[in-house]
Amino acid sequence: MCTHAPHCPTADSADHEAAAVVASHPEQGWSLLCNGVLLFEDTGELLPDGRAIAPHRPLAVVA
Repeated sequence: MCTHAPHCPTADSADHEAAAVVASHPEQGWSLLCNGVLLFEDTGELLPDGRAIAPHRPLAVVA
């Protein structure tokens, strides 16, 4: 899907969230990345092959 240089990480890469945003809809809570991943504001993801990744927000740090 990525047509620019340098190419974005693929949806199967460990760093797939580093791909460029091609469509952003913050009012709806989601962004489409260049590699076809839908990234939701709660940090959940939907991969192009239909797999879902549960939200993975970092835990709060207790001092």
